[in-house]
Amino acid sequence: MSTLQLIWFIIIGVLFAGFFFLEGFDFGVGMSVLTLAKDEDERDQVIATIGPVWDGNEVWLITAGGAMFASFPYWYSSLFSGYYLVLFIILFGLIIRGVSFEFRGKTSPEKKNIWNWTLGVGSFLVPFMFGIMFISLVQGVPMDAHGNVWAGFTDYVNLFSVVGGVALTLLAYLHGLNYIGLKTEWPLRGRVKKYAEILYPVLYVGLVVFAVLLYFKTDFFERHFAATLSLLVVIVLLSVSAHISVIKNNEGWAFAASGLTLVSLVALLFQGLFPRLMISSTKAANDLLITNSSSSPYTLKVMTIVVCTFLPLVLLYIGWTYYIFRKRVTGKKIKHEGSGY
Repeated sequence: MSTLQLIWFIIIGVLFAGFFFLEGFDFGVGMSVLTLAKDEDERDQVIATIGPVWDGNEVWLITAGGAMFASFPYWYSSLFSGYYLVLFIILFGLIIRGVSFEFRGKTSPEKKNIWNWTLGVGSFLVPFMFGIMFISLVQGVPMDAHGNVWAGFTDYVNLFSVVGGVALTLLAYLHGLNYIGLKTEWPLRGRVKKYAEILYPVLYVGLVVFAVLLYFKTDFFERHFAATLSLLVVIVLLSVSAHISVIKNNEGWAFAASGLTLVSLVALLFQGLFPRLMISSTKAANDLLITNSSSSPYTLKVMTIVVCTFLPLVLLYIGWTYYIFRKRVTGKKIKHEGSGY
């Protein structure tokens, strides 16, 4: 395995981690429109918290897909063909969620509820289906020596993948609640605390079930015992830290800890895959490996130069954007064209 191959495997993991950290709270906010907000004024307030940033956060997913296509084309082709229907549902969720911001801001008040529902449903579908995809991926799917996947329904949807989907959705929802608590005033802040205090104990139960299934349904502990156990401990500690921060009204750290929980989950899945990219449940020799699925060394070298040049600028821009819109959103009516609130 070359250094560039390893670097690009890590870069793709970092891009997915960035997506779930930033877009994760977007999904939580979207679901909160249906569950947390009590009236249209509060829904406007909730949506306004992500109005300036939601579309920029989705770019991380596009970048991750593009990086996968350019650096590991065999991984890209096997994943996107084998998980075609799952990814189609994810795309559907992203579409109805995206258009809801635009149409909600331009429709009559009596029809706003339609777009509230598309926003909420779309925000639920995406993390849930990503959980289904990633967990079924680490369990392994039927795949031949050419990377062709012929998985059936139960290869995608089974006990472990559903638990993974629910866990990722709950983590995103809590991350969104913590973001709303950080960005709004009372009474929403008080309601966020109440909801989070109820849901964190549910999350602990889910994490225990997830860890048990990870032990029995994957080879993570067999291959990477220390790293897998360490990351599971980190996920639990971050969740507990976020919970305590919510209780103490330390909203900034609650948000950071819930985001880092999602980052740690991505790290757990990627280190468990390493040095594989896709796992064949039929024959280990059919696994897609980092060493035999990457682009040419020249391609990886050029891409590395491009990333080192432009990534710092992108990160600076993202940081500047969040700094500009750092203030809390009040409950008063705010209407901007195309902002969805």
